[in-house]
Amino acid sequence: MAEQIIVVGGGASGMMAAIAAALQGSSVLVLERNEKLGKKLYITGKGRCNVTNACDTQEIFRQIVRNAKFMYSAVYTYDNFQVMDFFEQNQIPLKTERGGRVFPVSDHSSDIIRALTKALERHHVDIRLHTRIASIAKQNNRFYVKDTKDRTYCAEKVILATGGLSYPATGSTGDGYLFAEHFGHSLVRPNPSLTAMYTKESYIPKMQGLTLKNVRTRIYDGHKALYDDFGEMLFTHFGVSGPLMLRASAVINDRLSKGSLQLRVDLKPALTQEQLDQRILRDFEQAQNKQFKNALNHLLPSKMIPVIIALSGIDPERKVNEIAKEERKRLVKILKDFPATLTGFRDFKEAIITRGGICVKEIDPSTMESKLTEGLYFAGEIMDVDAMTGGFNLQIAWSSGYLAGMSAGLAV
Repeated sequence: MAEQIIVVGGGASGMMAAIAAALQGSSVLVLERNEKLGKKLYITGKGRCNVTNACDTQEIFRQIVRNAKFMYSAVYTYDNFQVMDFFEQNQIPLKTERGGRVFPVSDHSSDIIRALTKALERHHVDIRLHTRIASIAKQNNRFYVKDTKDRTYCAEKVILATGGLSYPATGSTGDGYLFAEHFGHSLVRPNPSLTAMYTKESYIPKMQGLTLKNVRTRIYDGHKALYDDFGEMLFTHFGVSGPLMLRASAVINDRLSKGSLQLRVDLKPALTQEQLDQRILRDFEQAQNKQFKNALNHLLPSKMIPVIIALSGIDPERKVNEIAKEERKRLVKILKDFPATLTGFRDFKEAIITRGGICVKEIDPSTMESKLTEGLYFAGEIMDVDAMTGGFNLQIAWSSGYLAGMSAGLAV
């Protein structure tokens, strides 16, 4: 028997799409390639699942990095407060943490998946696990979905919610792009986003494991500033990571894909250059008989001291009372403008989300229906929409999934 609606993909957007379609009275089938639903949800928010953000709804659009206007209808149809209500009504109490991030009180992403699964069951959604799709075709106003075991499923509408390319171990391998391209859709080149970045300099790995808090970072393309933010970053064996760098990767994504960029870190943003110089002078006065290499422990973490000394060009064996004013100024400059060169992104295995995807110009933002193929809908990360960290990417999934499911259900 043919279903009215088939949802390809049982992640966040797919599950929400199926629930929304079933709420319209449609018979719905979810086809999921993995052994369980919501596999990527299990690892979001370090396993705690940052379900959304409790900010003013308008702020969501400011946090969407690309194609925010495309998401207006979806977000206003199913906003962050409706998402929170959904989980609360499904017996999952929520809490709001720093930056408006919303988590289940239990800190277990499995609770979020359980709530969604129970809602699917309550609305009699049929779920087929271990079902990877090989092809989708349309004939005589019906869609024929064939899996890799040569089984065919038939439906009036299809919702593609197959995700992007990030965390491929969870099943995000780009299959949905091929299905969409079969129906004439174009693909905006996918890139890893909200991910760590490689650096060129050999001194960066020497600081591996060092976290810097309350620093200011700027990223430049020549003299043009691309990014300016304040927070926490981490040095790794390959480059830079941490919240600041993950956010930066979303902003500079397209540009870094074309070539290297300059990263500058202000290690002491609370001090002006003059104030920092005075601070260093005081430290030097208290340690005037010490060697330079032993006089920076109050100013810098130990892993960073050899790197800063090398960049300053000051002999580490020199007594601090022998260091000239110009040399001290050079030290101040490095502390206020620590340099590194960004050369690229870590791969999709580590990226929180995918930047790029199906071109949104070919999707009706008021319904999530394809402008090229009637009855074909899109939801979630498969589309060229992405946002900053903080629950905003999951909100895109919930909102677009709900609108796609509701629209497909009404159209049956």
